[in-house]
Amino acid sequence: MRIGKSGLAMPRMKHQQLLKGLIRLHILHHAAKAPFYGQWMIRELARHGYVLSPGTLYPMLHGLESSGYLRSKIERSSRTFRRLYRATALGREANKLAKVQVRELLGELTARSARR
Repeated sequence: MRIGKSGLAMPRMKHQQLLKGLIRLHILHHAAKAPFYGQWMIRELARHGYVLSPGTLYPMLHGLESSGYLRSKIERSSRTFRRLYRATALGREANKLAKVQVRELLGELTARSARR
């Protein structure tokens, strides 16, 4: 179990289906900023309390790529090869829309919390 920034325990499997949408948005956010490789994203997501194995992340990345949100290319660095992912125009558009929707949801969630 991992403790996220919110101080809440983030179990590895519990609520995974629900959290996958947030993870995809997090991936798109970073892909729109700069290219990244999978292991970096695993570490980045772990910083936010999402504990993912390569067996969970890579199918997500491939799914986002086959849906047209990401594009990847293989880059060689001395003896190693890495697949770098970056957002496509569709991915950047979806990221902008997601930011609007997340802000709206966050406003609603925080407004309700304040009323209770």
